Order: sequence, then structure tokens, then C-alpha cells
Amino acid sequence: MITTSEFKNGMVIQLDGKVYTILKFQHVKPGKGPAFVRTKLQNISSGAIVDKTLRAGQKVQEIYTDRREMEYLYRDGEAFVFMDRETYEQVWLDRTQLGDKVRFLKENTVVDVLMNEGNFLGVEVPNFVELRVVKTEPGLKGDTATGGSKPAILETGLQVRVPIFINVGDLLRIDTRSGEYVERVKEGERE
Repeated sequence: MITTSEFKNGMVIQLDGKVYTILKFQHVKPGKGPAFVRTKLQNISSGAIVDKTLRAGQKVQEIYTDRREMEYLYRDGEAFVFMDRETYEQVWLDRTQLGDKVRFLKENTVVDVLMNEGNFLGVEVPNFVELRVVKTEPGLKGDTATGGSKPAILETGLQVRVPIFINVGDLLRIDTRSGEYVERVKEGERE
């Protein structure tokens, strides 16, 4: 057990029966009343980001994790196959274990798989991924300044709102924390 004074960004804790990664925290000492800690937490299994307020000094369970860098290889029916980049060991995970993160997985994506005493906890995908548009309404010439948006379906099945000038085949940078469009990537500027 640890107290809120021992929090660090990236730490994994168990709170209310769920496992979270601490994204951000702030100790607050108001002029009147007891001190408290504001936190921004990410649910490891679902990827949902929640804000929680805890009492200063409140005890929570720290989860010790083994972070293994793995590469997503392919989908095998309902299973998603990952390979440990050091040992070449392959791991099969199902959709329920990955939660909403499957929307951002395409072949060769490198992720961090979190384990605790040999048990799977979750997957951390990169903050930004590049995905290609497979379906959207055609863009109209001269429609770049209207500020409108339209739906687009990406290669993983993720549906996002994009500017009107985006076309099928465009490569887009997507923020995995919010699931939103960030920018169009020019083919020569890939990371």
C-alpha cells in the first residue's frame, strides 16, 4: 500500500477494484478544509480516462508491473497475436483483454504489454498512430476553409470526424487518448 504523497506519473495503482495508470496528479492545499489530491487516471483495461479526487494521505494499492515491449503481428480469428521484441515469444490476447485499444492496432505497431506476476493487465498503445482512410465522402476542391467535418472510417475500423478535404487513401495521425483526428501526414514526413 502507498499513500497519495508517493504518487508518480506512470505508476500503476488499483482503486475501486480497477487498475489505473496515473497520467497526472496535483496535491491541493486549500485555505480552508483538508488537503486533497486531484488525479487524471487511465483505466488499463478499457483505456478510459477519468478524473478522481482523493484525500491527502489516502492509501491505495500499488501494482508492480513488468512492461514488455511487444509488436502486434496479426489477427487470428478473435485473437490478436503479439511478439516480444527481445525473446520473440508470441502471446495471443483476445478482444476483451485489449478493450477499445484494438481500434488503434495495425500490423507492426509496437505497444507496451503490462504484466503482473505473469498475469496480463493491459496494453499501452502509443499516444499517436498513423492510420489510412478507407472510406469517406469525397472532398470538394476549395472546401478547405469552411471548417466543416465529415465521418471517415480508417483501416482498423475506427470512425473519426475529419476535415472536408480528407480523401480515401490519406494517411492520418490519430490521438489514441481521445480517438480524434490530429493531422494529415504527408507520405515523405512519416515518423
